[in-house]
Amino acid sequence: MRVNHQAFFGSLFVARLADQILLFLVPLVVFQTTHQVSWSGLAFFIETLPRYLVFPFFGALCDRVSPLRLMRISQAVRALACFGGVLAYAAFGGIGWLIALSAVCGVLTSQGLVAREVMLPQIFSTQQFQRVLAYSQLADQMGFVLGPMLAALLLGLWRWEWVVAGTGLLFLTADAALLVWQRGSGFRAAEPPAAARGHWTLPLRIALRHVLVLPGLKKIVLLAAAENLVIGVTLATSAAMVTGVHAQSNRYYAGLQTAGAVTTVLILLAIARSTWPPRVLGPLAFTAICAGGVIAGASAAPWGYALGFLLIVGFDKMFNVYIRGARQRLVPPQDYGKTTGVIILLNNLTQPLAGLLVSLFASRAHTGPLIVALAAAMGAIGTAVSLASTLMQRRRAWALDE
Repeated sequence: MRVNHQAFFGSLFVARLADQILLFLVPLVVFQTTHQVSWSGLAFFIETLPRYLVFPFFGALCDRVSPLRLMRISQAVRALACFGGVLAYAAFGGIGWLIALSAVCGVLTSQGLVAREVMLPQIFSTQQFQRVLAYSQLADQMGFVLGPMLAALLLGLWRWEWVVAGTGLLFLTADAALLVWQRGSGFRAAEPPAAARGHWTLPLRIALRHVLVLPGLKKIVLLAAAENLVIGVTLATSAAMVTGVHAQSNRYYAGLQTAGAVTTVLILLAIARSTWPPRVLGPLAFTAICAGGVIAGASAAPWGYALGFLLIVGFDKMFNVYIRGARQRLVPPQDYGKTTGVIILLNNLTQPLAGLLVSLFASRAHTGPLIVALAAAMGAIGTAVSLASTLMQRRRAWALDE
């Protein structure tokens, strides 16, 4: 990557670092406050559902407004949300302010993610896109590496509300880095085309038509939705599984999160330096995540859960590279924002669903079996989609032969 893009990737890293601190805080603080796995699952559901519901709206917005402007707004307003949540907690009290500000920041994170997806092909139009995706994921993963470590360190020194205030400062730093990159690189986002006339639902209908009609798009949507069942239940229960079921310390939990992020960084470095074809990346990552869910849920020992956890989070970003690369190849550029927003929503609705299932059905005794059940559901969906895709390819081949 060129030198003048370092500040851009630095902005991605700092924003992800701040976001990861919030994701680390919410389930841990809620579980330590309530001592109930169900409340952690409910908090995860409340925290994640809004961020996915708004993806279609922000996707359509990126086709009408400069994605660079939306990215900057996302980071600045997340900082204000952190400061506002801390002030509200100081004035009124209650753990709900942490969940609320995290939900607001999650919505604004969605805005930034869609804007980034639209910008990347413009910024790196001359680069191999799979490699660009790997480097952007690396910036994310460096935030995952340091986020849990920094959060655990700060929680040992400060109360959680002061940690949230520090997170707000990180969001401001990310926005400053993006401004430095913009001025140093001279990048100007392509002007969005003039808004098309029609009903306000037109962008949504165009995006859904692409999902249903474009060959291969339904397949990657279903595979990603299946994968996010296991990702969702892992995120919703990891704090409770490590500190509750397996009776490990907060430091061990932070160390496990960090080990998962380091594993992901190593995998992404391998992708960035290799030419693995998508037909290898996708199945390998999907199989590893499914196996990790079974191992994490079925193991009665902390090391077994740790092994499954590392497989899940380590190969998640490899699967993301596969999905994002396929999406970029299949979706027409003029509809990329609106279609990406709808696809991300469809991909990720299973994450808050997993959190809701944890809230409804999981206790300390039943959390492991629930993880295994969702991993089995992931495997079943993946098998069905692969068989259907193979059958469709054979039918097309037979039709051509005739």
